[in-house]
Amino acid sequence: MRFELTILGSGSALPTSNRNTTAQVLNVLERFFLLDCGEGTQHQLRKFKVSFNQIGHILISHLHGDHFFGLFGLISTMSLVGRERPLHIYGPKELEDILSHVLKPQFDKPPFPIVFHSLPEDEIGIIYEDKVVTVTAFPLRHSIPVWGFKFSEKPRLRKIIPEKIEEYSISIPEINSVKSGEHLERDGDIISNADLTTNPLSPRSYVFMTDTLIMKKYMDILKGSQVLYHEATFLHEDVKLARKTMHTTAKQAAELAKEAQIENLLLGHFSTRYKSDQLFLDEAKAVFPNTTLAIDGLVMSWPENNSEFSIKMSSSAKE
Repeated sequence: MRFELTILGSGSALPTSNRNTTAQVLNVLERFFLLDCGEGTQHQLRKFKVSFNQIGHILISHLHGDHFFGLFGLISTMSLVGRERPLHIYGPKELEDILSHVLKPQFDKPPFPIVFHSLPEDEIGIIYEDKVVTVTAFPLRHSIPVWGFKFSEKPRLRKIIPEKIEEYSISIPEINSVKSGEHLERDGDIISNADLTTNPLSPRSYVFMTDTLIMKKYMDILKGSQVLYHEATFLHEDVKLARKTMHTTAKQAAELAKEAQIENLLLGHFSTRYKSDQLFLDEAKAVFPNTTLAIDGLVMSWPENNSEFSIKMSSSAKE
């Protein structure tokens, strides 16, 4: 089952011919989360072949336009293509009223249920949880309230060795017990679980942090995460401007990733003031070599069955 990220937009306030404003889709075992929804996101969804109706949850980090102005058009399009399943939206409490005012002239009642969830103010909180994933929100520091999000896959059951099922005539209830880590009893003998199973894939994780001053107070949340997406609006030569506008430099993001022992750093939200994106990559890699630039259409796949990280461009991005 996939744990996969698709970058729909990777730029900061001004969209360009190469970069849309912030939006990402994270597929966690066929649960689809849209992270931010900058203007034009619905076009990017079509371009990179992500179905509107697959998206069950939209998380809005804050109420700057380049992070949520695409939400209204996306909801309208969802209705036009016949969506019926509920859509869960997570965001600052003010967003609920904004949605109501914008959508009311078009819909007396939306054709599908929209369930709004306010993000926890000034504290860390779980905003979604099911049997396979937990989503945690935590407040960051910007000119207006903003939140980061962590997606944590829950530990999987152990994998039973197929040949052992026949060898010991293991029943279905016993299979479930063995996968949970229990030993097996046969004719008074105890068969060790270690002889019956192999270790499951380690739980996968993703952290999304955009539009914020550099923050180290959440080191416990970040520690050891497999992938951290962090804004890098500026190069470090403009660190004073970064502080003034409450943003982060590529070097600062890399230093955070190194201290938190992140496996992979993904940078985005680049200012258009710089001539080349390569400058961001060079600055970050000097501190944290395992850094990748977010590019519209980039697809990152977490390991499955002991495979390696896959980072590639969507076939649609090459057209």
